[in-house]
Amino acid sequence: MSDDKAEMGHLEAITSASTVDPKRPAAFGDAAQAILGDNAHAPVIISAEDNARILRKTDLWLLPIMLGIYFLQQLDKSTLSYASVFSLVQDTGLVGYQFSALGSIVYAAQLIWQPVSSFFLVRLPVGRWLAFNILCWGITLSCMTTAHNFRTLITARFFLGLFEATVAPTFVTITAMWWRRREQTQRTTLWYSMNGLTTVIGSIMSFGLGHIHSNTLKPYQIIFLFTGILTVVFSVVVYLVLPDSPTTARFLTHEEKILAVERLRANNTGTETKTWKWAQARESLLDPKTYAWFSMLFLISIPSGGISTFGPLIVKSFGYNQLNTILLQMPFGAVQICATLLGGYAATRWKLKFPVLIALTLPPIAGAAALLHIPRGAAHKGALLGAYYIVSFYPGISPLIYTWSSQNTAGHTKKTLTTGILFVGQSAGNILGPFLYTTEQAPLYTKGLTSSLACFAALAAVFVATAFYLALLNRSHAARRVAMGRKGALVDASLERTEDAGEAQRANGAQYGANAFDDLTDSANEDFICACLSSLYYCTRV
Repeated sequence: MSDDKAEMGHLEAITSASTVDPKRPAAFGDAAQAILGDNAHAPVIISAEDNARILRKTDLWLLPIMLGIYFLQQLDKSTLSYASVFSLVQDTGLVGYQFSALGSIVYAAQLIWQPVSSFFLVRLPVGRWLAFNILCWGITLSCMTTAHNFRTLITARFFLGLFEATVAPTFVTITAMWWRRREQTQRTTLWYSMNGLTTVIGSIMSFGLGHIHSNTLKPYQIIFLFTGILTVVFSVVVYLVLPDSPTTARFLTHEEKILAVERLRANNTGTETKTWKWAQARESLLDPKTYAWFSMLFLISIPSGGISTFGPLIVKSFGYNQLNTILLQMPFGAVQICATLLGGYAATRWKLKFPVLIALTLPPIAGAAALLHIPRGAAHKGALLGAYYIVSFYPGISPLIYTWSSQNTAGHTKKTLTTGILFVGQSAGNILGPFLYTTEQAPLYTKGLTSSLACFAALAAVFVATAFYLALLNRSHAARRVAMGRKGALVDASLERTEDAGEAQRANGAQYGANAFDDLTDSANEDFICACLSSLYYCTRV
């Protein structure tokens, strides 16, 4: 019998044996066990054609929804910076650090809510939980139209942050649940690139809405109301379309669900389980990797929080009027999109993240340094604007950190909690960032730009240290395999191209993904391979 016929026969055997209700995952194992039944430890080598077909269906069904959600989240969050150009500060009587506080309070709410959100993310259906939060933040933003002073504005912004807190962690979970490790980076950069698209479209939208003359509503109130209603409508679409997991997806047949789950075996990170495991939570809190990811997102979020809140005011300080300031944010967003997508492509192409991450820190360092040294004045407007656009490479860094963390963390509870901690770091950085930029610093913003420069430099050092630590973990896992009398050298099939994945899977033999759906952590599973500095060399040559 040929290999293809043998594989098809194996798949048919699993299909016939899988009589477990897919809506009822195993009590303590991975949800994939409900689909695979007793064959959870018997891998199927999927053909390149089936692999590509399932990937295409997954992309077409999930990505448009995810892109729409992230676009709206960033748009809704950015309404404050657009509103600041249309006299929000003056009309609501904001003074001192109050505008900075409005930028930070969203992330303070996220900081408070992240641990709770991580718990609910394990216990509740992912799609439904996400739709509920989108509905609530849309209602909150619509209600900001009635806010006329600092007290009401900061209350609304707090609840906006509370409901938005679940989006990014949920997206990291969904991405790990549906795509192989090689595919995750590009999908993550796609939905994260919506930050840049929001800057482009949001600038055009605010420019247009700013021209509406109303006797009742001010321009910034119209912006709040329009974006809020748009979000409420989209929450209904999310509820109806977004599946909770591959095992319950209506757009896949039962046979396709098996293939979708089998595609993920190479990740060795499982899909999901609805049981909160305290042992995995404890391991997450004691794992040095957790604090590496935390540090990375904290350091990148300090400049991000400051620049995203004060970006339009920085450009306005170059000498541009209100409407031109809004329009000049569009190239900033376009550069973000290019940096994010190119960074994702390079990391996928080379199967390494840390060199790409270091490269992405260099333009922001140069741009921040230039803004600190170029004199202000009409003669330097072009140079200042160019330096500001160079800084906008930094958003390409965050999605690579998300995927680097997700790809190196296994065990559903550990993965979810680690992601929550990671976003606590992001929230803390975004809280601090706006306070390093204040309206009193205009037009130079020396304190804010200097802090951003220091954060970018520190970030590069953390990238290098983490890559070397992951390489040491790979050596440790290989030594454990050898001590158990097993094969020490494994190929990371999850990083291979679709057409090469089958060959990579065969190279591992019986050890290929044997423990993939046992809900083991990356530390407990000796077959787990870290994506790091030397994983390619080590896993193919040792």
